[in-house]
Amino acid sequence: MESWLRESGAVGLESLELADFPVTGRGVKTRKHFKRGETILTIPHSTLWTAEHAYADPTLGPVIRSASPPPSIEDTLAVHLLFVRSRKSGYDGPRKHVAALPASYSSSIFFAEDELEVCAGTSLYTITKQLELRIEADYKSLIVRLLGQNPDLLPLDEFTIQDYKWALCTIWSRAMDFTLPGGKSLRLLTPYADMLNHSSEVEQCHAYDASSKSVSILAGKDYEAGDQVFINYGRVPNNRLLRLYGFIIPGNPDNSYDLVLTTHSVAPFFEQKQKLWALAGLDSTSTITLTITDPLPKHVLQYLRIQRLDESDLAVLTSVTDAKISDSNETEVLRFLIESIGGLLNSFGIQLEKLEEQLTEGVYPSGGNAWAAAHVSLGEQQVLRLARKRAEDLLAAVEGKNGSDGASKKGS
Repeated sequence: MESWLRESGAVGLESLELADFPVTGRGVKTRKHFKRGETILTIPHSTLWTAEHAYADPTLGPVIRSASPPPSIEDTLAVHLLFVRSRKSGYDGPRKHVAALPASYSSSIFFAEDELEVCAGTSLYTITKQLELRIEADYKSLIVRLLGQNPDLLPLDEFTIQDYKWALCTIWSRAMDFTLPGGKSLRLLTPYADMLNHSSEVEQCHAYDASSKSVSILAGKDYEAGDQVFINYGRVPNNRLLRLYGFIIPGNPDNSYDLVLTTHSVAPFFEQKQKLWALAGLDSTSTITLTITDPLPKHVLQYLRIQRLDESDLAVLTSVTDAKISDSNETEVLRFLIESIGGLLNSFGIQLEKLEEQLTEGVYPSGGNAWAAAHVSLGEQQVLRLARKRAEDLLAAVEGKNGSDGASKKGS
């Protein structure tokens, strides 16, 4: 792969080498000192995996372009990977890149049922189940749309559903996303640079040059010769890391829980409430992320305050603020929230204390799938407990105020 990239005009390979590291596995090591911000590696446009390159392929391109409906960018890249992998000649350089990719992934869609059950009740569990159904449907659709009229494009024994899942995981874990001038988004795979592992301790350090259409990796910190070079995926919770990248970070400070709030259109005063939600930047169905640092965001309370408005409140309310609407509305909202979060916590297959005990006792082999699933469940439950505690504290403050007001009036 390196010789192909050098011939294609890649810059910086002589200062790097692929190496195996104790914790992260396969990665990239630097052979020299780099200062933060220096360009480490530049990969030219001709070697990138983009939808544009797939469309331009003389064999694959016409098939993709004529498919109805056309495949998504993700499916286009997946099919392109598998198409090149199946070629016996004519794609020497790209095939070397494919050959260097992992033969398997540890993303949650590859978990055995008992491994996934460890995180039952989490958003990861639900999304993984949904993904499995969607992947199966998308795979069958691609077979019909692409191979139905073109059986020689890809041998079926090289385009099984497991092959398709492998290609999807390659894209999820290794693709880079950029926003181009004008707002258009671009997703691509970058040979060699896709071997870089993640670290939250470096600055985000990959860049796309719209003029040359090349990708560059910058030093996200100072490096000495022999150091592993890292890239930063951004602030990613464990549930997303395991679904897309196949790993978790124990004690991840970016763990989160996506709370889905929804109201049916037949609910009382729905249209009036919909207008108020819109003023608050919300919708009748809103997904709000709870985090360790902000376990109960203002939008959760804003949504529920509007949802619980009665006719008298709606008659006088013309705008939305961060403040409570009334003590009675606030009390109803907080009691509902505490009860609902309690229900969510009870739905987890293994409760927090039990998980902590199991992880301490080594019930799940460190680094394994079940171990990773346990950490995802642990993180989501911790965030939800923080949210419930915050709601309980707010409720106590409201009820305490009402109690003291009543005592004052009685004393007077």
